[in-house]
Amino acid sequence: MSCGAPIAHKWEEFKSRTANGEDPKKVLDELGLKRYCCRSMFLGQVDMYEEIAPYRKD
Repeated sequence: MSCGAPIAHKWEEFKSRTANGEDPKKVLDELGLKRYCCRSMFLGQVDMYEEIAPYRKD
């Protein structure tokens, strides 16, 4: 479920701004994410890197 638009470079800003209490809708609008596919990728993201990192394969 993606239009293929590059959006990963906007993730850190979205994450930090919403963590500081900003409304996700407002942040997504200001980042220029208008399509439902792009918005759903950010709203449905579960950041599990810190949990998975200790179990990396060498």
